[in-house]
Amino acid sequence: MRTPGPRTRFRAVTAVGALLPLLAVAACGSGDATTTVGQSSPAPTDNPVAAVRKVDTVAALLPADIRKAGILRIGSSIGAPPSAYLPGGSDAQPVGLDIDISNAVAKVLGITLNRQAASFETILPALGSGKYDVGTGNFGVTSERLRSIDFVTYIDDGQGFAVRAGNTSLGRQVSNLGQLCGLTIGTGAGTTFEATLNAQRDVCAKAGRKPYQVKVFAESGALVTALQQGRIDVEMSTINGLRYQAAQPAARTTFLGEFHRLDVGFAFKRGSPLTRAFQAAVNRLISDGTYPRILRKWGVSASAIPESRIDPPEHK
Repeated sequence: MRTPGPRTRFRAVTAVGALLPLLAVAACGSGDATTTVGQSSPAPTDNPVAAVRKVDTVAALLPADIRKAGILRIGSSIGAPPSAYLPGGSDAQPVGLDIDISNAVAKVLGITLNRQAASFETILPALGSGKYDVGTGNFGVTSERLRSIDFVTYIDDGQGFAVRAGNTSLGRQVSNLGQLCGLTIGTGAGTTFEATLNAQRDVCAKAGRKPYQVKVFAESGALVTALQQGRIDVEMSTINGLRYQAAQPAARTTFLGEFHRLDVGFAFKRGSPLTRAFQAAVNRLISDGTYPRILRKWGVSASAIPESRIDPPEHK
């Protein structure tokens, strides 16, 4: 569900000991200028992944060739906190919830992750082509995606909306897209948000009202800038991401509540032999207490799931 990040290659990381970056947002216009608009919260220093060890019974669920090689290729969307982001600029190692969860799973399985940062919208197609073995990017489980992708769930997140701080025209929550008629909505390219907005474009016409407009952004920073500058009226993104964003004074945004919950999971090409091992690894982390500590670290305990599932149906 997340917006894309840089294409730099990274090795898996297991420790976080830096400060979050200044909340920088990409300015729209000529060039790729960056505008610093304030200081974000200090990064969490807890490292629950450090104590995770290989579990032989879980590792045995991996295909023999993967156990022998000991390496999996993972495509990661590195976009914005709390999921995955760069705390110190383009040369830094990525950190976030997705990073910690995937690193912890890798330790349970006794493998190394060869992590490559990639644009959000390119990861799912690249799984089918064999470029990556697994993908992360806050990918929501939808009926459409289940036609070509297998998922192993690890949190429950979903879709939400935000407006500029002080904007009270939509009240405290958007529960129906009809509330957005006549407005301009910004969202990320290739996301469930874009798909949802496009699928329900006729909601306003049916009500005899002016349709909403959708603007798609390739960078989360540019999306926030557009909202701050009034070039869009509403932002649609992840529940956890919007909550985090609203907690940063420099963002100057207000979260308008949950619109549609979605399970989020590791993504694999359809029929991947890796799903059972990943599911067992996530469930091990849940049962041994590592999982709730990771979620608590990133402030997303409300997104905890009781157990990991393979290809659950989309929330209705």
